Amino acid sequence: MKHTISVTFMLVMLFFVAQVVGLLVTNGYIDHEATKETGKVMFVNLPYDIERPPMDEKSSFVFIITAVIIGTLLVLLLVKFKRTFLWKVWFFLAVVLCLSISFSAFMNAYLAFVISVLLAVYKIFRPNVIIHNLTEIFVYGGLAAIFVPVMNVFAVIMLLIFISIYDFIAVFKIKHMITMAKFQTDSKVFAGLLIPYKGAKSEVKSKKKVKGVSVVRTAILGGGDIGFPLLFAGVVMKGLIIDNGFLFGFLKSLIIPVFTSFALLFLLTKGQKDKFYPAMPILSVGCLLGYAVVLLINLV
Repeated sequence: MKHTISVTFMLVMLFFVAQVVGLLVTNGYIDHEATKETGKVMFVNLPYDIERPPMDEKSSFVFIITAVIIGTLLVLLLVKFKRTFLWKVWFFLAVVLCLSISFSAFMNAYLAFVISVLLAVYKIFRPNVIIHNLTEIFVYGGLAAIFVPVMNVFAVIMLLIFISIYDFIAVFKIKHMITMAKFQTDSKVFAGLLIPYKGAKSEVKSKKKVKGVSVVRTAILGGGDIGFPLLFAGVVMKGLIIDNGFLFGFLKSLIIPVFTSFALLFLLTKGQKDKFYPAMPILSVGCLLGYAVVLLINLV
């Protein structure tokens, strides 16, 4: 087992909550009235005059894949030249943007911006596990609000396939994903869920000395492992709303986070301690199994 039972449970629960919150945020950007009138899911504009990428739904995955590759290369440059400050600035801006979009689904956009800036400042400059994970739960909803409207099921499946292959190569072959994860953890600015073992009572001997410094073992789950399954669930929800209505479309889409959460639990249960694993191949299987169940339910 990769982590203790308590840490595994917390990580899986936080992942599931992030998926549900992300779907709620996405649903908050659906124009319900226009959708009823047109019979097609319509989305309201993003706040602050932010424009969604002008993409064709079928080929939208190409844009996102390109963005992932470029982003990875930029982070690797920061790692190579040890530009921790630049990474923190980049991360700060990304958090403010995504949180602002996410919170704006539930409140005034300007109030959302103020709260987002305050939380991002606290997250970057006063690291705290509660604030960190709380903001991570909402961050990916902002990304979903941007990209779900411009994707269809074909595109998001293609995206999952590519990301799964990429994740496998990045962890087991090139291993640059491990390098980036360590860089983020060392800089105390990590994109993803993070649970330090000192909070787990069952792990009494979680601290060890490395060159005279006390290091606490930490359970992490990368941001991509949260964001990509959420994109898939959001796109499926978009399709379900047409035939099932807003409430039942949302409830049926929750089947996918349930399956991906069990997929994550399987990975953490079967994984070995202190070893890195590519989560996306397993999570993608969970996404597709959940989607298959949704399709079967619709046939009944």
